[in-house]
Amino acid sequence: MSNNDRTISTNQDVVAFLTEQHEAIKRLFVETLDAADAATQQKSFDALRTMLAVHETAEEMMVHPRVRRKVDGGDAIVDARLAEEHDSKVALAEIENLECGTAEFSKALIHLQAAVLQHAEKEETEEFPRLEEELDAKELKKLTDAVVFAERIAPTHPHPGVESGAVNFAVGPFASLLDRARDALKGSAA
Repeated sequence: MSNNDRTISTNQDVVAFLTEQHEAIKRLFVETLDAADAATQQKSFDALRTMLAVHETAEEMMVHPRVRRKVDGGDAIVDARLAEEHDSKVALAEIENLECGTAEFSKALIHLQAAVLQHAEKEETEEFPRLEEELDAKELKKLTDAVVFAERIAPTHPHPGVESGAVNFAVGPFASLLDRARDALKGSAA
């Protein structure tokens, strides 16, 4: 993960933790779009892609299932978020194949940025407040610990079609291993 997310404190409740990650993601979008050259843009995009993939996987594994179980109407809230996450994973996977420093890359990234920011806003206004209503402070902190654990084993690239907690637990570790090996090989070739 990038330096941007290492400053996020894990000693807080899950809503504050995920909201801080949303802010870091916003900064990474700006950093990527404002990069001075293609190489810098690629480095920023790699950090953004990793953070998005890891963040969404952790939410799918730990947060969304808790909302389904604890929140009245949680299924509808989560289903809407999962549909948005799927669309973002598809777009992110397509952007991975575009060349940094091109107008096509920037245009696609701007569209993804708009979708991701709208998704984050919906989480922060529709999902997170409901979670805070249903869980006490101790449960919210324990959920942060679960999210941090899930992020450690999450894939670093988007995997459209893998949006449920159960599927993430089943295929996520294997996908993560492949992604992290691919990242290491790319880093050693640079």
